[in-house]
Amino acid sequence: MDNQVWTPKYNPWIVALTVTLATFMEVLDTSIANVALPHIAGGLSASQDEATWVLTSYLVSNAVILPISAWLSVLVGRKRFYMTCVMLFTASSFLCGLAPSLGALVACRVLQGLGGGGLATSEQAILADTFSPEKRGMAFAVYGMAVVMAPAIGPTLGGWITDNYNWRWIFYINVPVGLLSLYLTSRVVEDPPYMDAERKRTRGNPIDYWGLALITVGIGCLQFVLDKGQEDDWFGSRRITIMLIAAIVTLTAFVVNEWRHETPIVDLKLLKLRNFATSVFMMFVLGMVLFGTTVLIPQYLQVLMGYTAEQAGKALSVGAFVLMFMMPLVGRLITRVDPRLLIAAGFFATSLALFHMTSLYTGIDFKTATMMRVYQVFGLAFVFIPISTLSYIGVPINKSNQVSGITNLARNLGGSIGISMLSTFLLRLSQKHQTYLAAHTSASDPAFVDRIAGLTANLTAQGIPPNRATEQAYAIVGRMIGSQAASLAYIDIISAMAIAVMCLVPFVLVMKKPQKGARAAAAH
Repeated sequence: MDNQVWTPKYNPWIVALTVTLATFMEVLDTSIANVALPHIAGGLSASQDEATWVLTSYLVSNAVILPISAWLSVLVGRKRFYMTCVMLFTASSFLCGLAPSLGALVACRVLQGLGGGGLATSEQAILADTFSPEKRGMAFAVYGMAVVMAPAIGPTLGGWITDNYNWRWIFYINVPVGLLSLYLTSRVVEDPPYMDAERKRTRGNPIDYWGLALITVGIGCLQFVLDKGQEDDWFGSRRITIMLIAAIVTLTAFVVNEWRHETPIVDLKLLKLRNFATSVFMMFVLGMVLFGTTVLIPQYLQVLMGYTAEQAGKALSVGAFVLMFMMPLVGRLITRVDPRLLIAAGFFATSLALFHMTSLYTGIDFKTATMMRVYQVFGLAFVFIPISTLSYIGVPINKSNQVSGITNLARNLGGSIGISMLSTFLLRLSQKHQTYLAAHTSASDPAFVDRIAGLTANLTAQGIPPNRATEQAYAIVGRMIGSQAASLAYIDIISAMAIAVMCLVPFVLVMKKPQKGARAAAAH
């Protein structure tokens, strides 16, 4: 019996809502703690730098478990593995709230990341097996809403909870959701028949211990480099250099090992399939754009315009509601329109939205900042679902877990690299522009002299002594230069992202046009 004649006992949409519940909870935790870091640091008597390990520990453990979760779910059974991940995530969330010290909190966040990373791959594979290829687009639309909405509302929700209650409640709120997800999963989720044969085959094969060790060390080192590189001045830090070398060596050895192994932990030979390889590449870029822009707008509003974390988070929230409308629409379109055309249109629209965003300046109002985010997510809605759907075309049905594991890893690594590049280039470009602007602040520059004279006159008219007024005028101009330099750096980065996204449009031509029933043929 294969997946084409097997149907779940319960309505597939009940299954979809069940796994989406856990998806939303897990993805939310990647961003909800960001705005609470100062409160966590103060409550646990830690420095701001030490508190960032609350974020880093989660991301590292999450990245480590992603590539091997597909193998684990086959080894123990997907439903059993999924429920174990939900239990681990829920229990560790509760323990995070109870943590008496920063060390205990970081340890619990490691466990939480392991549970969360295991959830992501299982959820997508469950949807792929539960829905027929013709209805899979709408299923991924529901899943996509959770993946994209959660990080958008995370900062707002985290800021509101922290301001009105206590930072510990950003972890406690996972407990009731996790218990509900656990109950529903036990009732409605089931493994398709092919999983039994696949599990027996996997248990009868030798375990790829070398692959397991290499991917754990390699991904862990790489994630550490991406998270701490900017903070430690990249290659100016011996620690970062060593970790990067370790990541390159171990991941290279991992690729060689997996390619030669008969029963690899991660089946890299799936990348021989043109559609799957292209989907993985596009998902990687999507992660860079999605997570990069999610950080970009709130950071600009807080650092340069003085918004609170909660206010900055609200600028993203409207975009999340737009996605709620767009995702189901795209899910319906994908059954009527060539998914490759939707991807091309989505990347084109996202690129135009990013080009429009280059008009930002420190005087923009809240509505303008909000609409910039809305324009971005409008295009992204046309990208996520078609890529997720096309990634399964031509892939043998017993490799569903591998597909979801590799694509989720690509998206998360893309996000980590995007955020790291954003932080690094923002600092370097700000310094470059500030040096250029400062070169014009001299007594030989008429515009600069007139500006200082005008500010001095205004301050003197307010009753400030002339000498103090001149000093304050120079200080005001200095702040203006810093602000303008940072704005120009943001514009440079956004322009580069817009060009990069536009260059992706022709890549849809690399993918084969999906044929009706293509997945069914591959399953036999």
